Amino acid sequence: MILVTGGAGYIGSHTVVELVNAGFDVLVLDNLCNSSKESLNRVEKITGQRIAFIQGDILDKNLLDQTFAQYDISGVIHFAGLKSVGESVVEPSKYYENNVVGTHTLVKAMTTANVKRLVFSSSATVYGDPIEVPINESAPTGGTTNPYGTSKYMIERMLHDICAADKSWRVSLLRYFNPVGAHNSGLIGEDPNGIPNNLLPYISQVAIGKLPSLKVFGCDYPTSDGTGVRDYIHVVDLAKGHLKALEFLTDAKGCFAHNLGTGKGYSVLEMVNAFAKVSGRAIPYDIVERRPGDIAVCYADTELAQSELNWVAELGLEDMMRDTWNWQSKNPNGYKSS
Repeated sequence: MILVTGGAGYIGSHTVVELVNAGFDVLVLDNLCNSSKESLNRVEKITGQRIAFIQGDILDKNLLDQTFAQYDISGVIHFAGLKSVGESVVEPSKYYENNVVGTHTLVKAMTTANVKRLVFSSSATVYGDPIEVPINESAPTGGTTNPYGTSKYMIERMLHDICAADKSWRVSLLRYFNPVGAHNSGLIGEDPNGIPNNLLPYISQVAIGKLPSLKVFGCDYPTSDGTGVRDYIHVVDLAKGHLKALEFLTDAKGCFAHNLGTGKGYSVLEMVNAFAKVSGRAIPYDIVERRPGDIAVCYADTELAQSELNWVAELGLEDMMRDTWNWQSKNPNGYKSS
């Protein structure tokens, strides 16, 4: 059985679908602070399988110990964590407590249960402002620009040290670029609380009429159209990467980092135009000042994931836009509309 922490969230729920479809027994642990139990109801519709679920927190060591004692868990995919860059700047201690201390608590429970296979949901934010692009896994880390990114970097360092001290650990650090899209059924997708922090949910909520216009932060970057360039990856490709990492850890011992992205960068305005084309909706936008901590260009070198994990992103920009619009148009209020 695979324990998926944060499995009711955006990336977690899509990964649960892929795990179940691949024949794994799955147990989801989620405190539902920024996710919905409805996502797992939808996962059950997609897969035709019941999903075992515990509502709880990774900071609760007693609950974790009971969970590992009760279930025959062979590995953990760890998504549980707070993820808003902006909020992390305002409330950094909340991020260090939840993300860093929470992961440490999880690792202690895993050690007690002698479960030492872990796939960790890291982030390209650990690279900070990159010296060069595309970014490969040997690029410097730690020059982070916000507490969210720093929390991911601190967890990576902790997991490296644990693997160095105990050679029986098997850890995969998956450094995501920018997950977008939704399951092609339209049943599960990204359902942010309040005003979205990420670009594509913001664009799609403008398209559906929930928000009046998109704010484009900065138009004077050294890019083709002056707006920031990012590597966007379809969430289903990303989910499949976790299965590849889990498989990789069957034999590989130690701590391994892999980028999960497409290796291509798209500007904000390219994303706006692509979404408008697929949805047939106009996307009004306003150019505003740059946000502190934002960088001009960021995209992945994905060769290591391809060679070591036998993984490559297969879905393109049009797939990302189509599936996002399918989810948003069927669920204008997210899971609350169910």
